[in-house]
Formats: sequence, C-alpha cells, structure tokens
Amino acid sequence: MLEPQTPDWVRDAIFYQIFPDRFARSLGVPKPSNLEAWGSTPTTYGYQGGDLLGVLERLDYLADLGVNAIYFTPVFQSASNHRYHTHDYYRVDPMLGGDAALRRLIDGAHARGMKVVLDGVFNHASRGFFQFHDILENGQDSAYLDWFTVHGWPMNAYDHGQAPGYKAWWGLHALPKFNTDTPAVREFLWDVGRHWIDLGADGWRLDVAHEIDDRSFWVEFRDRVHSANPDAYIVGEVWETRSFDRLTDFAEGIDLEDEATRWLRGDCWDAVMNYLFTRVCLAAFIGDGIEPKAYAKTPFKKHDRPGAEPFRRHVEKLLAHYHPNSTAVMMNLLGSHDMARFLHLANEDTSALRLATLFQMTFPGAPSIYYGDEVGITGGHDPDNRRAFRWDRPETWDTDLLHDFQKMVALRNERPALRRGSFTFLYAQGEVSAYLRQLGDESIVVALNTGRQTARVDIPTDSLLAEGAALEEVWARESIKIESGSLRQVELAPRSGRVFATPRGPR
Repeated sequence: MLEPQTPDWVRDAIFYQIFPDRFARSLGVPKPSNLEAWGSTPTTYGYQGGDLLGVLERLDYLADLGVNAIYFTPVFQSASNHRYHTHDYYRVDPMLGGDAALRRLIDGAHARGMKVVLDGVFNHASRGFFQFHDILENGQDSAYLDWFTVHGWPMNAYDHGQAPGYKAWWGLHALPKFNTDTPAVREFLWDVGRHWIDLGADGWRLDVAHEIDDRSFWVEFRDRVHSANPDAYIVGEVWETRSFDRLTDFAEGIDLEDEATRWLRGDCWDAVMNYLFTRVCLAAFIGDGIEPKAYAKTPFKKHDRPGAEPFRRHVEKLLAHYHPNSTAVMMNLLGSHDMARFLHLANEDTSALRLATLFQMTFPGAPSIYYGDEVGITGGHDPDNRRAFRWDRPETWDTDLLHDFQKMVALRNERPALRRGSFTFLYAQGEVSAYLRQLGDESIVVALNTGRQTARVDIPTDSLLAEGAALEEVWARESIKIESGSLRQVELAPRSGRVFATPRGPR
C-alpha cells in the first residue's frame, strides 16, 4: 500500500459549502425574467438567481467568519438549479456570470488567502450534453454512440413511464451515465479535470465518484490534475461504508477496505466527504431527539446510540478507519445539499448544532460549514435544504449563533494543535466526554456535556499533562491546574462545552 501524500494546506482549511443559486445574487449578472423571488420556498426546478459575483461581493463576510476555503456545488452550464445535469464542462453557466465571473471570484478568493474547490460531475452528464444530444438526434448513426451505453431503441429519454434505454444514474432519464471504457470519454474527462486547475481552481470534489469503479481512471485523473497543481485537493463523495459497522477492534491488519478506503491508498483521491463523521455527530449531539422522517430520507443505514461511551467508541473507530494522512484532510461536514439541515434534524435545537460545531472545529480533518448554518438556516430534505441566504433580511439571522460560530472557527485558526495535533480520549461517562489535542508544547482539553443537567466531573489526564500544569479556559480566561493527575471538578452547564488550553500569554 502506498503512503498517502495529501495536500498540506487542507490540514489548515475550514471549508464553506456554497449552493450557488441560493447564496447571493449580484446586480452585475444579467438574469432571465422567470425567476422565483429571492427567499421564496425552494422548488425542485425553480431558479432564484444566485451567482458567482454575488459570492465575490460576500467574500469579506466569509473572511470575518474565518473560513479559508470554498467548495462550490457545480458551476458549469446546465439546465437545472443544482447544475448536476452538466451541458458544457468547459463553460461556467451564464446565469452564474460565466467564465469571467469564476475568474474574478478565484482571484478575489486567492487575494484573501482562500482556496476554491469545484464540483466535478464525471459519472454522468445530461440530455443536453452535446454528445448525448447527438445520439438523440441521429440514433444508431451517431458518431458518439460509444460515449454512453445504449441498450434499447427507442431510447425513451423523456418518457418517465418507461425505463430509459440507456445506462443512467439511478435510472433517472435526465442523467445518462458516461461509458468511461471509451478512450475518448476518458480523455475528455481527464482534460476537464486539468483545464479548471490550470485556470486556478484548487481542487475537485467528485460527485458519486466510486460509481466510476475503475482505479486506472482515477489514477490518471490524479496525475493530470497534479501535473497542473501538485497541491490540488481531490475529495470523493462516498456515503456507504460497510466496514465501519463491522469494525469492532483495531487489530493490525484488519480489513478496512470499503467504498471509501479503497480509493485512499495514495494514488487516487486524498479524502472523502466524511459522512461517517456526520453520522457520529447526529447520534452524539442530537441523539434520541432526531427528527425521524427527515433522518429516514438520509442514506444512513442506522442511527447510533447516544451517550458518551458510544461516542468515544465511534470516534475511535472513525480515527482508525483511514490512514492518518487521509484523516488529516477529511472533509468533515454536519450537513450538505443532499440531506436535511442539521438544525432541522435536531428539531431546531441550536444547542445540538453548537455542540456538534465545537466538536467539528476541534477534531482532526477539515471542517465544512454548509452555507447559512451559521445564521440558523434550517430546512428539510431537498429542495427545502437549499433555501436562499437572506442578505435582504438580516433580522432573520440568529446573530448569537453566528457569533458562536465565529468564536469556534477562530479558536481552530488560532490553535495549531486543533488542526495538526494528536487526539486522545480522556473521559467518557454518562453524557460527558473529554479529549486532548496535543502538538509540541500546546495542549488543549475539550469537554462536552450533551445532557440536560449540569455536570461536575474530574477529567483524568493520564500522565499526558504534567502535575501542576496550568490550563486556561479559552473564552472565560479562567485558569485551572492539573491536580492528582486530573482536571478536577470541571463544571459543565447543560448542553454545553468548555475548552482548556495551554496559556498563550498576554494578547
């Protein structure tokens, strides 16, 4: 097995995921006339007209939040508001501002020290994609017949009462699946991968990437991308992880190969969107209060038991599941455009989101914030989880939640141990857990109380911290010392967390 070499910058990254049609709209981008009103109830097919210049105009907001990387869902020309139905892989959608808007956005982001990661939909295209449209027009005489897998004539490309006569993602007529065994298709997709890296993008998120079940394809894709930028980040979308549920111990040599780990050997992808992390957080911080109907629509196979001890066990399994170099750059998310908002799943309990975000910002890997979570945007399964960001109505924002996000993001940015340090559980009993992050002479203890009652606990430090060593609560600036090998009588308010760190001196 290769030693995975992953981009160093991702260890310090805090991502912000943007669904372009719903984040921000600029007057500088001309729009069609038949748009839904900004902030209206999202629909499956309607556009609300967000664009890339709107993002550019809000980069200062993102900088104030503390994020330093943006992941965009697709931006290429498409006849869908989510743009997973790609028409032209070499053209940014004109409704988003076109290629010039992406160029300006990348330049503006880079000037602020932010990275930009694009979404690559390489498993399937759309009925409007030129080569597929040629098949629709010319049938068996099409010059591009081998770009897709047609197994029936007529093709039934639009009759949803019948199965399509070609391979399509999940049998959806609108999403014909590429035939990546065809050399011309492979070359086309590899060239797209390099093209946008050449133009300044810092990486790719790969949509349903494991469904192109071909190691040689991804090895070459990585080589092409890295020939343009050796530090480009490649992160796959994988939800299913069967071996995670099988894992009961951490014996050397245990078979952890599954739909995610098999691509993380160092020659294909750097990481995956860490939905295992999401699942752990849903159990630990929402627990039995989860909204059942919304959870049932997620791809998760089970809802794990709440409580500190299951939380410890699942976190340690999670850390053992991937190579440390992959763990360090995992995209750790609490939600995305593909599932109900975390706040909705928590039945609008903001304490669950605060606890989960504190854990996210103090755990190995790159945190990813789904746009608007920080101001309390909620919503059920899509399209409801894709509501517009109400720049026009800031009075609807949960500003207390926003300020807490800013504090937690700032803490991660200020403390290298939270981004690059070791991780050790110190305590897990009842509804209280605590863990230690260490790097060099910096030590940080994070304590979480998911219960509804005040807790007072002694947190053993297992000789990892010297007797008499002083730690400082990072926000209250109160000092606490190690006595008899423990942080003694640590008081935790209901549904809250505290962070104690090596003092950094006067500010």
